[in-house]
Amino acid sequence: MATRAALDGKEWVITGHKIWTSLAHLSDWCFVLARTEAGSRRGTGLSYLLVPMDQPGVTIRPIKQLTGTAEFNEVFFDEARTAAANVVGTPGDGWRIAKATLAIERGAAMLGQQVGFRRELTDLARLAKHTRAARDPMIRDRLARAWIGLQVIRAYALDTLDGNDEYRASVLKVLWSRWHRDLGELAMDVAGIAGVVAGSAELDRWQRLFLFSRADTIYGGSDEIQHDIIASRGLGLPR
Repeated sequence: MATRAALDGKEWVITGHKIWTSLAHLSDWCFVLARTEAGSRRGTGLSYLLVPMDQPGVTIRPIKQLTGTAEFNEVFFDEARTAAANVVGTPGDGWRIAKATLAIERGAAMLGQQVGFRRELTDLARLAKHTRAARDPMIRDRLARAWIGLQVIRAYALDTLDGNDEYRASVLKVLWSRWHRDLGELAMDVAGIAGVVAGSAELDRWQRLFLFSRADTIYGGSDEIQHDIIASRGLGLPR
């Protein structure tokens, strides 16, 4: 954790670098986890700050992805400022709050996300009929398994709403990220040869789904990180 912040009167002064910041180029505010206690290590001495983006000390550089779009960004803080009151919780307690934020992203927030997943699956089933891919029993089986998997994901997401057992959010993250990645692969098989041909302009919807969903098992904490959390905090296994 190299980004640092120090109080200067009634403001935090922040210097550092944040990467893979979703939609930073469209945002008015972002949260920054910064080291605010000199000499602290690992998860101690960190603070969770809310920082306005429209100021001279903030530089945003979009990262172009395989899809040709740039939802993710690098953000550089060069003595950027935010009010001293813009700390979530108490100074030094940022790591606990950051973990809670990640648990929401991995878990309960999926209830909203699965609405989009359901729409994608419904439209893909229609495409399979249109392309006649649905005549293939293997394709029909994969579509059915995708529908079943989405029901399981939704039920598990509802089960995480009580906020207990942080590891359950990691279980859900593994479930939905792999489900969506597999849906992207299924979309390419349904599209057939058209799926591997890029048009003269932008990629089509299913090509973007396939390419972007490759990142689902990485952002928000990779599968490997989730497995460590499940093993240590859920199953009680040694580090």
